[in-house]
Amino acid sequence: MTNQSFSPFPLNSPTGAELAVRHMPAGGDARGVVQINHGLAEHAARYQRYARLLSAHGYHVYAHDHRGHGATRAPDSIPGAFASKDGAAKVIDDVAAIHALIGKTHPGLPVVTFGHSMGGVIALNFAEAHPQASAALAVWNANFNAGLAGRAGQLALRLEAFFKGSDTPSAILPRLTFQAWAKAMPDRRTDFDWLSRDPVEVDLYVVDPLSGWDATVSMWQDVFRLIYAGGDEANLAKLPKTLPVNLLGGADDPATDKGEALRWLAGEMQKIGMTEVSLQVLAETRHETLNEINRDRSMADFVNWLDKVLPGAA
Repeated sequence: MTNQSFSPFPLNSPTGAELAVRHMPAGGDARGVVQINHGLAEHAARYQRYARLLSAHGYHVYAHDHRGHGATRAPDSIPGAFASKDGAAKVIDDVAAIHALIGKTHPGLPVVTFGHSMGGVIALNFAEAHPQASAALAVWNANFNAGLAGRAGQLALRLEAFFKGSDTPSAILPRLTFQAWAKAMPDRRTDFDWLSRDPVEVDLYVVDPLSGWDATVSMWQDVFRLIYAGGDEANLAKLPKTLPVNLLGGADDPATDKGEALRWLAGEMQKIGMTEVSLQVLAETRHETLNEINRDRSMADFVNWLDKVLPGAA
């Protein structure tokens, strides 16, 4: 369970899922724990480089494959779907199961809830459901400002569910998201150039059999539920006003309206009185900040932020 290879071990969640969990132990005296939530159509193993960096700076790292992703399995789930019923709630409960494991294994250490893209959506919803659980929160490359376009997407998903069922891949949402974002890239080499300017990282994603697949109608429906719930003012108001929050986006990320979605979220958090919100929108940076050509600087900045906001970490 504490191997440098970041290999998965199984954890039975109260939701019935067998979660594939990865742990990178802290090097030397532990300062805290970072709990990573990965994005849509990918998996936790892609965060090994990040985990090693955090480990080298004294942080335990835990990351698991969400339902419908990677090696996680559940009796009420198929690949590409969270669950046949209440998928959004079960995803959050699975995160809580990892958090409980962390608390039992590392009592007294502050826990930072981190999420990228869909994982950022999940991380914020978890923090709202469990306001005292996180010592700090990091939401990277996530969009909670879906607006009327998101409502139109939900309507399209309801029609797809009615005509062909919810456990089939959506034909409409990929055209509105991944495919539209691909077309937004100038002189694109692949359909996933919107992820990063680093061609090596893009190619690794393209050939990864556990990444880049089309989510089911039900998974998209659950993701939209989490987007609108997470950005709701009443739910944001549940967060502690002094919770340190790290928001980060890319100025060339089509998935977050070139970072404007992160600016919107920062504004909403400040509107309800949160005082420790840090926001960065990185120039020329696309969607996967952790796999971008400026990743070393971004990761170093995050460690510096952790050292600053966690009690006794520095």
